[in-house]
Amino acid sequence: MKIFLSALQMLVLMTLLTGVAYPLLVTGVAQVIFPEQANGSLLYRDDKPVASAMLAQNLTDPRYFWPRPSAGDFDGMASGGSNYGQSSPDLMQQWQSRIAQWQQSTDQKKPIPVELIQASASGLDPHISLAAAYYQLSRVAQSRGLTEDQVKRVLAQYVDRSGWFTGVPMVNVMILNLALDQQGVSHAAR
Repeated sequence: MKIFLSALQMLVLMTLLTGVAYPLLVTGVAQVIFPEQANGSLLYRDDKPVASAMLAQNLTDPRYFWPRPSAGDFDGMASGGSNYGQSSPDLMQQWQSRIAQWQQSTDQKKPIPVELIQASASGLDPHISLAAAYYQLSRVAQSRGLTEDQVKRVLAQYVDRSGWFTGVPMVNVMILNLALDQQGVSHAAR
């Protein structure tokens, strides 16, 4: 019985330490040091949260820059890749379908950036390269009733040139699209 009581005491102690105290400590530290990130990196429109800067959404409206494809259909619970191998016929079919979609969405004959064809590893990545953003520029400008230069000026403000991970200038499409809307260029084509 003495061993059982010792084990029960240890269970209660460890539950309180690792299940209550540690999560509260980590949450508190995160709230103090990184409050925006700890609260989901939310993006607001009219003081209402509309998106997270860390999660892509399935955008199909031609007025918006589109993120990379998602194997999990932009569902956070299904985050991850498709696990198809490079020689998979199903993967090739997905790529052909995405190529056809991009060719229909734009009248450009230039090559489609590969990241717009291949899904991101998480399926939720909101970042695209500057090349992928420029590939979509004419569609977005035309759909908004703007010149490409007008959209380029907004785009230039939101390019992350730090390249800390990829070495390539990146654009967060969620932040960029919200900026286009907030700067009054979302209703020009309506």
